[in-house]
Amino acid sequence: MSKTFRSALVLAALAAGLSGCGTVNEKLSAGMGDYVPQWAGGLPADAPPRPGTPQYDAYMKERERKRLMPAADREKEEQAQKGATGTTSAGTVR
Repeated sequence: MSKTFRSALVLAALAAGLSGCGTVNEKLSAGMGDYVPQWAGGLPADAPPRPGTPQYDAYMKERERKRLMPAADREKEEQAQKGATGTTSAGTVR
């Protein structure tokens, strides 16, 4: 085999390998983003679910229910939920 042919064969093999990695990473990155912890740049804890999942459908129904609710009732419900979970406001100084 000549040196030129070997070099062309090596370059073709490297190009094929590199292009194969690109398609694998494209498919993996779509799903792996959900599993990266928040401290490493992943989704925050309060991010809505992905479209096309049953959780997303439930999330959208709940969002629509709250949208149609009068503002006074919505505020009362939010206060009741905050009281039930025991969260404190972020502005509290100690």
